[in-house]
Amino acid sequence: MEGEATFPPPVWLMRQAGRYLPEYLAIRAKASSFLNFCYTPVLAAEATLQPIRRFGFDAAILFSDILVVPDALGQKVSFEQGEGPKLDPIVAPEDFAKLTETLDFSRLAPIFETIERVKQDLPKETALIGFCGAPWTLACYMIAGKSTPDQAPARLFAYRYPDQFQHLIDRLVDVSIDYLAKQIEAGVEAVQIFDTWAGVLPAAEFERWCTAPVAAIVTGLRRRHKGARVIGFPKGAALHLKDYAVRTGINVLGLDSTIDPEWAGRTLERNLVLQGNLDPLALAAGGAALERGVGDIFSALRGRPHIFNLGHGILPQTPVDHVTLMLERVRRSAAQ
Repeated sequence: MEGEATFPPPVWLMRQAGRYLPEYLAIRAKASSFLNFCYTPVLAAEATLQPIRRFGFDAAILFSDILVVPDALGQKVSFEQGEGPKLDPIVAPEDFAKLTETLDFSRLAPIFETIERVKQDLPKETALIGFCGAPWTLACYMIAGKSTPDQAPARLFAYRYPDQFQHLIDRLVDVSIDYLAKQIEAGVEAVQIFDTWAGVLPAAEFERWCTAPVAAIVTGLRRRHKGARVIGFPKGAALHLKDYAVRTGINVLGLDSTIDPEWAGRTLERNLVLQGNLDPLALAAGGAALERGVGDIFSALRGRPHIFNLGHGILPQTPVDHVTLMLERVRRSAAQ
């Protein structure tokens, strides 16, 4: 994250703590619900540390979920088995009155305790990454009450009620700054802002609802913590990436699997750290697909600052052995 090319590059994976690990499934069974899992520091810390013990990744990412933020704003959040998250949807401007202006930090206190527990047991050479959801992505879930293919509920709401939607985004910017600042104070060395649904927006809406809010979070966070290291992950942003990286002031740009790493290496600023972007399906498939995917990334990004990662989260059906093979391949490629 300091803008230097190192070989082998640091490696971590999005969702590296998860259902592909048998040890994760064993502790997941101890929690009554997914949110209960996130809010139980002993279990969440163990989930964070499991992939570090097994694989020796260069960074751990806090085990939690982006939807703890709307939960801490008073919106009912649950996770249904096989269906994903469920929230009480915001269907009209008057529904905003159900939300609090600021986060209930008593609700989030277990997350900061998790960070402190992880720091006690994490190897000193291993970084700890915190995170939050970007305002646009949080708003998509908050308005629709669930994941939708094209995020039409949030997009329609923004077109119909632009002032009220702007107020929601502004509130999410403010609380995200507070939340990330407290993660840093608890011990994380860097934070990632996940904008999972950035790719559904037209150019003008992308600037208004994705780029500008993330820029405001980065600015506000650095007022609180000078030099805060921030990774931006605007999934699906494609041709917006160069402007997004410059305008937001992030340290690291996460590339999703649709981005040609050769294009990224050639087009994006040389001092910008790139993160990614192996296709999670190539990791799940293994064999030639995995070999080729890793090789293509190294060919394209050799000589520039790079964090090896996936282009999205690891899939539950991924064989554990494939992750081991990937790490061997990454380190072998870097040594060549």
